[in-house]
Amino acid sequence: MKTFILSPKIVHEKGAIQYLKYMDLGKVLIVTDEFMVKFNIVKKITKVLDIKSTGYEIFSKVQPNPTVDLVVKGLQIILNFNPDTIIAVGGGSSIDTAKGMMLFFDNLIKKKDIKDVQNPYFIAVPTTSGTGSEVTSYSVITNSENGMKMAFNEDIMFPDLAVLDSDFTSTVPPKVTADTGIDVLTHALEAFTSNMSCDYTDILAEGAIKSVFNYLLIAYTNEEDALAREKMHNASCMAGIAFTNAALGINHSMAHALGGKFKISHGRANAVLLPYVIEYNSEIDEYYEELENSCAKKYAYISKILGLPCSSIREGVMSLVKAIKVLNKKLDIPITIQGLGINEKEFNKVLDEMSKLAINDICTEGNPKKADKNSIKKIFIKAYSN
Repeated sequence: MKTFILSPKIVHEKGAIQYLKYMDLGKVLIVTDEFMVKFNIVKKITKVLDIKSTGYEIFSKVQPNPTVDLVVKGLQIILNFNPDTIIAVGGGSSIDTAKGMMLFFDNLIKKKDIKDVQNPYFIAVPTTSGTGSEVTSYSVITNSENGMKMAFNEDIMFPDLAVLDSDFTSTVPPKVTADTGIDVLTHALEAFTSNMSCDYTDILAEGAIKSVFNYLLIAYTNEEDALAREKMHNASCMAGIAFTNAALGINHSMAHALGGKFKISHGRANAVLLPYVIEYNSEIDEYYEELENSCAKKYAYISKILGLPCSSIREGVMSLVKAIKVLNKKLDIPITIQGLGINEKEFNKVLDEMSKLAINDICTEGNPKKADKNSIKKIFIKAYSN
């Protein structure tokens, strides 16, 4: 039996942040990074809070690839400030940090059996169009000691409200637009082909995929195109709803390992690996006659709706792989791991460890084709230099 969770409440379109004016937020803790403060992005929220005469505090220590240590610092702020509401403002790192804080706080309450203490109301305001974290129960936190990225999936980490205001993406640099945009595509494709997909997740994933191919390049080349940014913001959210219900796959597992070891942005790691994972899942290298597995048929279906050559399942899969590589090139994203500037000796040195981390990653459970450490290793090797 499958389930489909509809959470959180979503307000969207340009100017959606004004919705906060009509809410009773109490004391607010804003979780963000120094960039958001320096460039006055957080002011778009504090202006609303000032009008409401709401007390607030800003925790702006978030860094890329948030660590357990960072989450513990944030937990201490919660304990000291005792907020009624937490607002996470930023990309996936800020929202993941806030989720970790919510999880740790909830665990603390349960462990110490503290009565009459409620978890803060949780609002997510994404400033990038990629992670979909504002509508998921997933969070990725890095172990400070070994650099290992740990994926958590707990209901307590679902935001209560997601505010999708495309105004918050207006200052995103092209490179981030590219990386996060391909992250959307990876989320949607993995959700669409997951072994836990269903009619509800498929329609959301399909819509997100079409939006990426229609609007990502426009948003990348013209940051002032408001329509493209809004469409990508919505696509990110739709893909997030899809994968939080259908799960992901080895593309994300491998990206977590690769990004953790070499400090590669999550979206860029996903982008480089995506064509090679599609080839593996579709078994395109294993059969020289027509492909028959259901995953290959799903990839071919995507090619068909995108208007790519698809006279057969094999051609459809190959067309999708080629289209993604072309898109990566247009976004100035390398098509090999080597192209990321990773030294071959350093890569081979941690290859076994990365393969082990990937196979043990929570995302691997949703992959449509069973994988083991050896198969993951082969994908890594092929993706290194093609």
